[in-house]
Amino acid sequence: MQKSPISTLIELAEKNSDEAAKRLGKTIHAHEETEKQLQLLLQYRDDYQQRFQDGAAKGLSAAQYGNFISFICKLDGAVDGQKQVVRDAEYKITMARTVWQESEKKRLSYNTLHGRTQTALQKKEAKRDQKNTDEHAARSFFYKR
Repeated sequence: MQKSPISTLIELAEKNSDEAAKRLGKTIHAHEETEKQLQLLLQYRDDYQQRFQDGAAKGLSAAQYGNFISFICKLDGAVDGQKQVVRDAEYKITMARTVWQESEKKRLSYNTLHGRTQTALQKKEAKRDQKNTDEHAARSFFYKR
């Protein structure tokens, strides 16, 4: 039996929707990883800040003080960079979610269209059956007379 064009469209839409859902899942996972990396950087920065404060309380040389401050500035830059990576990942999630929603909308539209077509065909077939039944009953009645 040959597939109808709408069945082919539904299959393609389902495939596209599944692929879009997988891409969305991957972007969400990637975002979670960037969040973890940011949290690790923030924790490392806090730990290093604490080491700096502990060292300052005991007394630091000018060179040690300069090294601490320089490294904390580098950590701040890394944190800012990672925050941008997180924002980019959030944007990618938004875009992937939009693509998935659009593909789902298309898939549901095709399914609705197919359902309507099937309902119309069933009504048409029911009318034809009723007409045949009525004609048969009329002939039977006519021949019985």
